[in-house]
Amino acid sequence: MDDLIFLGIESSCDDTAAAIVTGDRRILSNVVASQTELHADFGGVVPEIAARAHAERLDLVVEQALAQAGLGLGDLSGVAVTAGPGLIGGVMAGVMCAKGIAAGAGLPLVGVNHLAGHALTPRLTDGVDFPYLMLLVSGGHCQFLMAHGPEDFTRLGGTIDDAPGEAFDKLAKLMALPQPGGPHVEAEAALGDPHRFDLPRPLLDRQGCDLSFSGLKTAALRQRDALIAEAGGLRAADRRDLCAAFQRAVTEVLAEKSRRALAESGAPLLAVAGGVAANGPIRAALQEVAARAGAGFLAPPLRLCTDNGAMIAWAGIELYRAGRRDGMDLSARPRWPLDQGAVPMLGGGRKGAKA
Repeated sequence: MDDLIFLGIESSCDDTAAAIVTGDRRILSNVVASQTELHADFGGVVPEIAARAHAERLDLVVEQALAQAGLGLGDLSGVAVTAGPGLIGGVMAGVMCAKGIAAGAGLPLVGVNHLAGHALTPRLTDGVDFPYLMLLVSGGHCQFLMAHGPEDFTRLGGTIDDAPGEAFDKLAKLMALPQPGGPHVEAEAALGDPHRFDLPRPLLDRQGCDLSFSGLKTAALRQRDALIAEAGGLRAADRRDLCAAFQRAVTEVLAEKSRRALAESGAPLLAVAGGVAANGPIRAALQEVAARAGAGFLAPPLRLCTDNGAMIAWAGIELYRAGRRDGMDLSARPRWPLDQGAVPMLGGGRKGAKA
């Protein structure tokens, strides 16, 4: 089935995306329409605004993806779409768009778990074999997953409250930095002293691979307030040092939990995906952890770390090969755990429901 050509549609949060991917792992197009400017004045993603923007843009990004690939609907083998988890309005918009295309063009429809899209990205970019350990770390999710097959995942641990990307965004808001916060916190941290402030490393005193970042965010808030009270405002040096200390704490927590997950699973490869995987110091720390464990390390190109249609198209191809076909009764799901047998993680998450 190397001759498969799939359209992938992604609209689970604040990026409207479409891509064309082939069964032999070629990305023919990958179009992403960002909504950053629409949400900038609100300090975070507004679900109603996001859903409306998806509905307005989906047909345009699909048209652009086809044009960039030099293909028409008649050249496609199928349509894959994110059917959850995520902000339900955006997911519904994507599912309805995909249904219309599939029905109108007579194409198979495959509903994809957004998390599976991230988790299967190493197979798209590097053709890795199962099994491998995936750290999915983004604005709405953080999980350690053993990937055994396109629909076979075992969760080793995850966040019990905020995801790291969400924590970065909240810190950026506290520091009066623009959104999305991750890149701006990283830029400030590069100029700061990561050892000036002693912030907590939540859950490192507990066994296992679960994570927590809410307490770290609260500690940073208290430190910020103390600095403002002391100096009558937040000085640039203080902001940089606090961002550096925060990033160091997140990095050390993710590194230690990754070490435990590798030891528990015996996985030959640690892969990382999601928006936070674009953070340079975090990538470097995880790569060192994998090297010390004698495991390989893989992080997708930055453009495939954040939400995109290519990962959904590829996941659709994998599921299609495994026999998956969905009908016009495919529904949008706000929650959709990859490991169906695992106990649900706690917390809702500002950027979408956790699985």
